[in-house]
Amino acid sequence: MPLENVARIEIIRGPGSALYGADAFSGVINVITKTAADVSGTEYGARAGSFNTRDAWIQHGGKLGELDALFYLGVGNTDGQKGIIQEDAQTRMDARFGTAVSLAPGPINAQNKSVDARADLSYQAWRFRAAYQQRELGSGGGLGGSLDPYARTHPSRLYLDLSYDQANWAQNWNVSAVVGYYDIKDTSGNPTYTLFPAGAKIGANTFPNGMIGNPGHYEQHTHASVSAVYTGFEQHRIRTGTGYRVEDMYAVQESKNYGPTYAPLPQGLVDATGNPALAYLLPHKRNLAFVFAQDEWNFAQDWTLTAGVRHDRYSDFGGTTNPRLALVWDAAYNVVVKAMHGTAFRAPSFSEQFGLNNPVVVGNPNIKPETITTDELGLSWQPVPQLKTDLNFFQYNMRNIILPVGAVYQNSGGQTGQGFEFEATFEAASNLQLTGNVSVQHSKDAATGQDAGLAPHQRFFARVDWRFVPLWQLGTTINNVRGRMREPGDTRALLPDYTTVDLTLRHEKIASDWEISATVTNLFNRDAREPTFKSVGMNSDLPLPGRAFYVQAQHKL
Repeated sequence: MPLENVARIEIIRGPGSALYGADAFSGVINVITKTAADVSGTEYGARAGSFNTRDAWIQHGGKLGELDALFYLGVGNTDGQKGIIQEDAQTRMDARFGTAVSLAPGPINAQNKSVDARADLSYQAWRFRAAYQQRELGSGGGLGGSLDPYARTHPSRLYLDLSYDQANWAQNWNVSAVVGYYDIKDTSGNPTYTLFPAGAKIGANTFPNGMIGNPGHYEQHTHASVSAVYTGFEQHRIRTGTGYRVEDMYAVQESKNYGPTYAPLPQGLVDATGNPALAYLLPHKRNLAFVFAQDEWNFAQDWTLTAGVRHDRYSDFGGTTNPRLALVWDAAYNVVVKAMHGTAFRAPSFSEQFGLNNPVVVGNPNIKPETITTDELGLSWQPVPQLKTDLNFFQYNMRNIILPVGAVYQNSGGQTGQGFEFEATFEAASNLQLTGNVSVQHSKDAATGQDAGLAPHQRFFARVDWRFVPLWQLGTTINNVRGRMREPGDTRALLPDYTTVDLTLRHEKIASDWEISATVTNLFNRDAREPTFKSVGMNSDLPLPGRAFYVQAQHKL
């Protein structure tokens, strides 16, 4: 989402399915976009920098007759970083089948062209929002784990919603409702996706032009919901709601030059759309109905108990019920203690349920959602007005993790973990703010008892914002990632720890309200990498961008 159009971002920790349903697995990130009141005039700006990056945007907020209106338009382009993959999946296949066609070592394909248009119109209790996003994206490290330097995908998204939010709708009642529409178009690669390069050999099969697979899909999601808050009971605040959603993957397209067993098709590249003997997926529709209730109960002075539960009923795999409890104690004027327990779920995707003709793994219509149960204990302490600290201990238990078993998706995985997070914000002076957090966690695979891998055991983040003279500000961030293990059964060497440093220098109100900023990311050009899944078959891990420079100018009328 274009950050120039974002007013703020809220993070709600812990499982949130009791209110938000599917995918609120370990938290909820609420991105709140700007309204006319946040802009009040015209703003425009441009950004340029490394990797041939160029962005420009304009937004205007004000009155449109009786409406409060905000309009935003942004366009951008970047060639993307050129981090090197030393060994890809084809490297392994070359060693196995005696070929030499891998494009590794070579750069990842990270180009991105973007268009974003947004509108926000409101009148009294009513609000209408519309957003359109269009992208042209490179294939990253390749769909099959082998470098694919030319392929592009062309996704687009359209969002529309109309909401009503009325406090004091009736005595002791606040009411809100929303209806919405979400359209997704993910068209296949153009040029085509080359899963494995020209000359690749798989078993006895050779692909002179490469193994080509071009998946694409089209979805429409419609939803409606209503919720109400009742405050008529003393010491209680009761929230209830219900809603309905239709998720319709109404079209799936695909072209490919191979069959279900990796055998080349005699006719070469064919249109597999709608062919159950070749297509990776056929159209499917899913309906969802849900209902939830929550009570905030101030049962004693300085004590609040929040209890909520939500039931989701899916037309394809059935129902799931998720409760959440939170006990909050205002122990002192500057100390708050919280204890929380909750569950959440991730619904299986259409491909996990209904995938076809994939020689690696196919779908299973009988799988159930993944679930997680989390317990947390938190302490917030503000010893002096300038210093705020938060300490949070947690443990979790994931069940029914969806994994491929015998080339079919199954609910076969489990994982447990525990850890803590500490964060602090210190207003060291009127012109100096220090922020930092430390997180420590350990996760265990239930089947093997080994470390679950991928996630770092420790992470440290620090930020300094220093207004060293009027209108000038220097920002520094330090990000340290440590202790990343491999997945069970992955025998590759452990990933090195890394530390990156970013700097931003900003000057406000130059030459009639212009703001200029310059940023350098990964200042010391560290070779930082994030892990690839063992199932991808790529020996190398994914490189993060090296040192990069950007300059930005923006102006408000």
